[in-house]
Amino acid sequence: VQLQASGGGLVQAGGSLRLTCAASGLSVRTHNMGWFRQAPGKEREFVAALRSGGGSTNYADSVKGRFTVSRDSAKNTVYLQMNSLKPEDTAVYYCNAYDGMYYWGKGTLVTVSS
Repeated sequence: VQLQASGGGLVQAGGSLRLTCAASGLSVRTHNMGWFRQAPGKEREFVAALRSGGGSTNYADSVKGRFTVSRDSAKNTVYLQMNSLKPEDTAVYYCNAYDGMYYWGKGTLVTVSS
């Protein structure tokens, strides 16, 4: 199983980024998929989840209304669209998959300047 996150970078406050998580060795359609982040000096925290099958979603309160998680089953890829970014969104973002055990990929750094 491999999960490869990409799309991070430096953006000004108020800007947007789209993160991509390319999966191999598992299906994003049949696994619960999620995004987490870890800011410097802080613990890793939940950002967004996308359920298997029907694809219901849920979000951390801090990103509701600004971030959207989605998937493209044909590409076996999960996305995190991040709008109205704030400096406090600066973190390394990780995608994961869950099917009774967790799979983690390497993160991608998002830096939001004020």
